[in-house]
This record gives sequence, structure tokens and C-alpha cells, in this order.
Amino acid sequence: MLDRRELVKDLLVGRGNLLVVSGLGAPTYDVAAAGEHPLNFYLWGSMGCAAMIGLGLALARPKDRIAVITGDGEMLMGLGSLATIGVKQPRNLSIVVLDNRHYGETGMQASHTNSGIDLVGVAKACRFKDARAISGSQEIEAVRRVLHEGDGPAFVQAHVEAENLPRVLPSRDGVDIKLRFMQALTGLA
Repeated sequence: MLDRRELVKDLLVGRGNLLVVSGLGAPTYDVAAAGEHPLNFYLWGSMGCAAMIGLGLALARPKDRIAVITGDGEMLMGLGSLATIGVKQPRNLSIVVLDNRHYGETGMQASHTNSGIDLVGVAKACRFKDARAISGSQEIEAVRRVLHEGDGPAFVQAHVEAENLPRVLPSRDGVDIKLRFMQALTGLA
């Protein structure tokens, strides 16, 4: 099992112009803990939407790399988004699911992945070009390559420890997050 905060930090080190959409809760705390960046788009109160926001960015900005970092609960809520992504086939989109097999934001109840629901299998059935599960640190560099230069859509289910880490709270002001992100996008070619 991976330490999710260390995994996110390792994935985002030296990220350059990687656009990052973080799912509700722990993934947002982990992305913020990895370092504040104007190309981080934090989601608050939008359970199940991270993959679709990532898809919208990938389609609107085909020359940019988009990474969605979300949790198993959020991904399960937006499972249908994988089918839409599979139809659209954005080459620049990667989704990393931090799967601790629990709904961390609501009391650590077991999620469906704890009962054997196979998110990688779903992504493969939805025609993702690259769909894999990881659980060891030796696999992190390969995932970094997928995020930065892989031919997507790509899906990574990262098996992480179920733990409650201290929250690192970025701005919760949705207007501020949007405007900062838009301004950072204008600085990209």
C-alpha cells in the first residue's frame, strides 16, 4: 500500500505546466500539501465531478496535459464519466484514483472498492488506452511518465493506506480558485 500524501507529492514534483483537478476532500488536501500552484483546480462541494471537469479541460486545451487526482468515493459517484471519456478519447487526460477503500469525508465507511469493485476493469471496458492499478513505490515513476507524456486517456487506481491525515486546506473561495486558474491558463501558450 502507498502513502497517499507521499504519492501525490511524488507525482507532482517538477510538474511544469501540468493542469491538476483535485477531487473533493482528501485528494484536494493532498494536492495542496504537495505545494500551492496556480494550475491546481480544487473542487469543493462537487462530488462526482472531477473526471468530467478534467475531460472538459482536456477537450478545450488539447495541447496541455491534464491530471485528475481524486478518491475512490468520488470516482464511484461519477462512474458514468469514464464512459464519456472513453468515447471522447482525450489523449492528454490522466485520472489517478487514490483508493483507500473508504469514504473518508463521511466517517470512513467502506466503499464499493472494499467489496471488490474493479475500477481498472471499468476503465478498460470504457476503452481507456492505459488502465492500471499500483500499490508499490517502484511504480510511481511510470505513473509520472503517464501524467506528463502518456497517450491517454489513462487511468490509475493507486491503492493507498486508509488513514486520516491532517487537512491542508487551500482556498475554499470558488470564485478565487476559478479566477486564479483562468489567469494561470492565459499565461500558457
